[in-house]
Amino acid sequence: MKRIYVSIFIASIILCACSGNAVSPPSQAEVSDQNSDGSDAVDFSEGEMPKKDQAEGETDNSETSEAEEPDTENEAAKAKEETMGTYSVKDCEFTRDGMKIYGKLYVPDGQGPYPAVILGHGFGADLSMMQGYADSLAKHGYIAYPFDFIGGGANVKSDGKLTEMSVLTEAADMSAVLDGIKMLDVVDTDNVILLGASQGGFVATYVAGKRPDDIKGLIALYPAYVLQDDSRKRTDNGKNILDTFSVMDVTIGRKYDEDALSFDIYDVMKDYTGDAYIIHGTSDSVVPYSYSIRAAENMPDAELVPIEGAGHVFFGKDDEYATELILSHLDKLCGRGQ
Repeated sequence: MKRIYVSIFIASIILCACSGNAVSPPSQAEVSDQNSDGSDAVDFSEGEMPKKDQAEGETDNSETSEAEEPDTENEAAKAKEETMGTYSVKDCEFTRDGMKIYGKLYVPDGQGPYPAVILGHGFGADLSMMQGYADSLAKHGYIAYPFDFIGGGANVKSDGKLTEMSVLTEAADMSAVLDGIKMLDVVDTDNVILLGASQGGFVATYVAGKRPDDIKGLIALYPAYVLQDDSRKRTDNGKNILDTFSVMDVTIGRKYDEDALSFDIYDVMKDYTGDAYIIHGTSDSVVPYSYSIRAAENMPDAELVPIEGAGHVFFGKDDEYATELILSHLDKLCGRGQ
């Protein structure tokens, strides 16, 4: 059933090396710092998550009346935080074609098995871009695995070079991760979801189209379905592909454009008949909202949720809203209660 709101590959798994300690959920300030770290090849360092006007525990020395009303909003938020689950975070590595894929495995405390969400970052970024979502997912009872694409960015801990990266190499990475995650005893293999942001959303969509029976659902945040049109414009429809070139201050290689021009993502996504959930800002100047409208029309069971006025990459209240949408949708998809 079509739901559109318009208002607004396979590789061997060699190892999974895990080590880590149980942790309590970090404070909201820590989550915010994680979620704003990294970007889709744009310098978002100036767009950090907004901080609270007053630090937690800081007192206001101004005079107040004895009958001052209690801060019910803060009390409710604190109560909600205390009821959220704890989890452990472990380094976890997989391989693809002999190259290391580095990631962090977030596992809720308890026996499991748990539904699992694989998180792919944007162009030129790294897994830190997705750690805020991973934190929220783990506290909510989901395994989360944000990882660095091979050659995916300047600061990734995975192997590879940026000049050898493309959407197809990243799709191969995500496919290898999917195989690896499904081998973990703690994972509910019937409920594995792909979640990607920007180029990571494009890549997740590609993998979903190629392996529709291997995932429970697809979640794409401001997916970069525009990137193939960008390659066409940059190369005069493939007539002038350079050996190296810069895109948003990130130097990449010939393979990027060659692979981007070798297929049409809108044809691939038609083969994904499962649940697809797209969240996109209506004021996105990097990837116009219209690209997600078309995607929702192309996938048999897709829902497009706009965030009015949001740009590319979510911050502040937009990010909080997107997180709420993701958790609510996952609970319904996996048949879990609130």
